[in-house]
Amino acid sequence: MPTRDLSQPLDADATVYPGDPAVELAPAATHETDGYRVTELRLGSHAGTHVDAPSHTEPDGRDLDAFDPEEFVFDARLVDCSDASAREAIEPAELPADPDAELLAVRTGWSDRWGTERYVDHPYLSERAAAHCADRGVHVGLDALSPDPTPSGPAPESGDEPTGVPAHRELLGSGLFVVENLTGLADLPERFELRAYPLALARADGSPVRAVAVW
Repeated sequence: MPTRDLSQPLDADATVYPGDPAVELAPAATHETDGYRVTELRLGSHAGTHVDAPSHTEPDGRDLDAFDPEEFVFDARLVDCSDASAREAIEPAELPADPDAELLAVRTGWSDRWGTERYVDHPYLSERAAAHCADRGVHVGLDALSPDPTPSGPAPESGDEPTGVPAHRELLGSGLFVVENLTGLADLPERFELRAYPLALARADGSPVRAVAVW
């Protein structure tokens, strides 16, 4: 079966949500000094390509370790929204009325801007579009930083900056997952299996994943 890695690299150039910990890698042991190699990692639970647990935004939401591994394998349907402009809302009319899938993989084309300042200017799901998915019990994956609009910095000065996370609340509040920062969605078949296993972190509100498409 054909497969494709849909994961962004976890390195010092990884784009993170404004205010989240940067990804840092440093040698903890080396061949020359210790006879073996170990790398010390510092990163947030929502670094790189990752899955959000319901507990990310919902105080009573479940953590990732409350789910069986098989629940991170999804019958996915690709939705091409790559004609959306910067910071443009994707509305329900642009999504399938009957998804007939477990997860909608929304392609915005914004993965091409990974590692640049433009990555935070991604299109996003309107609250209505997120509710459309939540009402149908459909998880969401996307090749962008968030299903909500992202502020330009951790403490934006402009009153025009987005606030709140209504799309997250609609989806995670319904017990669904959000898989963020996918890449390589272009020219995938419309239907594929998405495997996005999180790390076995205790009480995880999110976790990096190795996202792989299989068809």
